[in-house]
Amino acid sequence: MKTLKHLFLALCLGLFGLQALAAPEHPLLMPGKKSLYQRVLVIPGSHLYSQPGKSARPVTPFTAFYVYARKRQQGGEWLQVGTGRFGDIAGWLRGADTIAWNQGLTVSFRDPADHDRALLFRSATALQAVAGKRDLKDYDRLYQAALNGVIMPDSPVVAIQPPGKLDIRKDFYLVPILAYRDIYLGDEQARMLEVASVPLRDPAPAKKPAATAPAPDKGYTAGLTFVIDSTLSMDPYIDRTRKAVMKIYDTLGDAGLLGNVNFGLVAFRDDPRSAPGLGYRARTFVTLEQGRNPGTFLQQIDHLKAATTSSHDFREDAYAGIKQAIEKIDWKGTAARYIVLITDAGPREADDPLSGTGMRAAELRKLAREKGIAIFVMHLLTPATQADHARAARLYRELSRFPGIGSLYYGVPTGDVDEFGHVLDTLAGQITMQVQMAAAGRPQKASPEQVEQANPQLAELQHKIARLGYALRMRYLQKTQGGKVPRVFNAWLLDHDIRHPDKRTLDVEVLLTRDQLSDLHDILKQVLATAEEGLLSPDNFLNELKSLAATIARDPEKLGETTATTAGSGNSLADLGFMREYIEDLPYTGEVMRLSLDDWESWPAREQIAFLQRLEDKIAYYRALHDHTDLWISLDGGPIDGDSVFPVPLEMLP
Repeated sequence: MKTLKHLFLALCLGLFGLQALAAPEHPLLMPGKKSLYQRVLVIPGSHLYSQPGKSARPVTPFTAFYVYARKRQQGGEWLQVGTGRFGDIAGWLRGADTIAWNQGLTVSFRDPADHDRALLFRSATALQAVAGKRDLKDYDRLYQAALNGVIMPDSPVVAIQPPGKLDIRKDFYLVPILAYRDIYLGDEQARMLEVASVPLRDPAPAKKPAATAPAPDKGYTAGLTFVIDSTLSMDPYIDRTRKAVMKIYDTLGDAGLLGNVNFGLVAFRDDPRSAPGLGYRARTFVTLEQGRNPGTFLQQIDHLKAATTSSHDFREDAYAGIKQAIEKIDWKGTAARYIVLITDAGPREADDPLSGTGMRAAELRKLAREKGIAIFVMHLLTPATQADHARAARLYRELSRFPGIGSLYYGVPTGDVDEFGHVLDTLAGQITMQVQMAAAGRPQKASPEQVEQANPQLAELQHKIARLGYALRMRYLQKTQGGKVPRVFNAWLLDHDIRHPDKRTLDVEVLLTRDQLSDLHDILKQVLATAEEGLLSPDNFLNELKSLAATIARDPEKLGETTATTAGSGNSLADLGFMREYIEDLPYTGEVMRLSLDDWESWPAREQIAFLQRLEDKIAYYRALHDHTDLWISLDGGPIDGDSVFPVPLEMLP
């Protein structure tokens, strides 16, 4: 009996434990709401975890999740999320990897051909101070500074809308509206919008704000320090490096940009105690400041000669040269920072008695990243060091790995001097071109215009250089006070031009998937058909349309569940009394939401027919848009399918 009693108790406790661990049945409600659940969007580069910090897997950017629980762990907030509203738990997300998605409205910037580009402000208070007074003198000062790329850390402005027309289909970005405040610009009603701006791709931990402008900026500089093996037989590579730098100086001089790319030079050998005659382990021959001037660089590099004494073995202390470049070179004032390691020898790791750093590749790479430095490795695969090629390549790939880009490693077969020179010219030339584009205010692409088709390894490196340059320039543009770059760029902007209040600076859209647009097409078509058959009174007809419009603006996942017509019984938002919750707090509403029964009944038949015709036209638009697969954006880079998205203009929704 006692055994049965204990078994029963254990069973009860087990069931209680299972119940306690069971996932919540419904998501968390939005504060102050009774029917609206908390939803978030995932920013690019995020991961979904089985438990906070455990078993991570990548998640498609901009996936919408419902929030089931929130808790603080590992120094930050974690969200338990699900794909549906009925306990469909997917896992955990870092709070920092999400943005609130309490309404489906997003912003797209208009072509600023006839109005000012939109300024993005740090806070609502800062924007209110400028727009509320309409102090055009103060506004013009801020606008011109942003236009010239001179945004100081204490400026109320953090960014400016990019020039020209942004093609959202080529460079997808999302600018969800998080909050709004009404304001008057003279006699014109406008809205201040808090937005979060996120691009589709995440080339670096820092996120490109959709409203960051590549303004002409001759102050954008790059520092490139060569860390060269100066042991026996390296003279040909030292000479070829000198020629590559001279080509770049000529290019910069012709463009009037001498000083925008500064070159440094550090040489390394090995522990002098192990091989008398080496002279030094690591030595700086040219600082970046000296490398601003071509004459000084050439004068200093002429002092660099390869050693005449052999090292202890076929390894050298390359890490000592890298560490010297990181710590002893003054990188201040350079926006893009590069080290190019040139060697035919493998490195000395921490466990090597001859190591002068006591560091491993991963530790050295982290040290470089803390200073914002990217490391390229040009590994000369000479026959003399063939026995150590595989090990050295593995370590150098680890050393040159850059987050979001990959390894910046290039193995030069047989150490061929001509191929080495060609690759070095390509690398340095591409970096220089990126600086020239910044100085000219030209938008920079995350892929090169042309690649070396005959050399797949070089083509891959060119792509990585382009992505790296793009990431570093965006980081430079997004710098905030304190030097930290937010992964998501939040700011406040106006939907009208301060200088010309009658002109809109942006359009409002709703991000829909292809499946959701198909549902919208079918539902609206059914609502219209039911109305034409006389099965809906004018009041119910308008309620059905309003319910549909409110659902799209708030939670497109609920399409088909919030109209009485599609459900077959009276359970639309209006019938359930949720219409007010769905409409309140929305900064923008379409034609249907603003229409009342009194308005409808006061319209002449001609106007009612025109309204119905507009709805018919929208149905046709949905069908055409759905079938034009080239217009849709695949967020995960795969083929166009039902989860592909398109920002549908608010005026094209019911």
